Amino acid sequence: MDERVYQSYLNILKEELIPALGCTEPIALAYGAAIARKVFGSLPEHMDVYCSGNIIKNVKSVTVPNSGGMRGIEAAAVLGAVGGCPEKKLEVLEGTTKEDQEKTKELLAQHFCTCYLEEGVENLYIRVEMRGDGHLVKVTLSEKHTRIEQVERDGEILFSCQKEDACEKKDDARALLNVKDILAFAQEVKMEDIEEVIGRQIEMNTAISEEGLKNHYGAEVGRTLLAAYGDDIKVRAKAKAAAGSDARMNGCAMPVVINSGSGNQGMTCSLPVIEFAKELKASKEKMYRALVVSNLVAIHQKKYIGSLSAYCGAVSAACGAGAAITYLYGGDYEAVSRTITNTIANMGGVVCDGAKSSCAAKIASSVDAAIMAYTLENADHCFKPGEGLVQEDVEDTIRNMGYVGRVGMKSTDVTILKLMIDQENEVDNK
Repeated sequence: MDERVYQSYLNILKEELIPALGCTEPIALAYGAAIARKVFGSLPEHMDVYCSGNIIKNVKSVTVPNSGGMRGIEAAAVLGAVGGCPEKKLEVLEGTTKEDQEKTKELLAQHFCTCYLEEGVENLYIRVEMRGDGHLVKVTLSEKHTRIEQVERDGEILFSCQKEDACEKKDDARALLNVKDILAFAQEVKMEDIEEVIGRQIEMNTAISEEGLKNHYGAEVGRTLLAAYGDDIKVRAKAKAAAGSDARMNGCAMPVVINSGSGNQGMTCSLPVIEFAKELKASKEKMYRALVVSNLVAIHQKKYIGSLSAYCGAVSAACGAGAAITYLYGGDYEAVSRTITNTIANMGGVVCDGAKSSCAAKIASSVDAAIMAYTLENADHCFKPGEGLVQEDVEDTIRNMGYVGRVGMKSTDVTILKLMIDQENEVDNK
């Protein structure tokens, strides 16, 4: 394999597969507020938070970790300002205390923080403004959950990283992603190059999944599946991934290793693969290589869709899991391509209506679709070119679905957001 491609793929894994504590959108808010507080030097008199619609959608209904059960945008931002550690980035709330929680509740009761919808910006956009004693601090995040675009104090720009800056050339590496090279990389990558990053994903994501199965979180999708259908491998693969989401969406303070900026996607493209590897008694090396396939196939699809959209990321992540399951069974490039095609032809277009308990159910449904996609492929069945978005080449099929998710579903995203934040006075149910 070309050394440039090898190093690019390896760097993508290391950049994407990082730990995060809680749902990444409220954590990004807490991170921005923690930075603003550090620059301001103390708690300000008031804080305003300006968010894109997708941020509002994904923060509205999830429990903020280490918050004592608080939910929502203001809670995430205020807790970040009160007790967040910006150096920890996506684990910014790891060290918050009971005192921080009580102070946050007190400030929320005083309407210390006000949230506004910011239109005409990136799908992932946050601006935190703190003011008091004649001072004003602004911190802007965009495009990525930890990408600080600008820091400003009293009109002076302290830091700026524009889109064209060298620090934002990561998209060039992602442009090299394709299914054929992903499989070649998975076969050739040195174990010592991936052992830490993949090992951490296995350890952290398995731990939160087990927590979700042991205890009562949200709708208990994972626990319910096992109780209703038994522990067949197809059920376990769905239940383990769903249980991790059950816990994470409902305030569990355990970290997960994310994929494409999402913990739910990180669990969806890892936990089913781990279960199938165990079932097949695959070697550690084979399991690690399968997880490389899953993670990179998921990231490959998301490069067309973007970090946040109306397209449910569980589908692209489950596509990765299906590709990896096919790989575990000895499938070649053609077999993996057919599995991806079958999954997209079935589940492509599932809407994202925010982060919440039902994400666990969407994960279970997406993993089920990926398993069925492999089963169909194994029986020599694949949806044909011209059937909907399916094309002759798997890359064109992936690109088509990405275009629908990024462009075609824009109006869907706006409609979902309006309904969620009560900006529409009437809903036509006809």
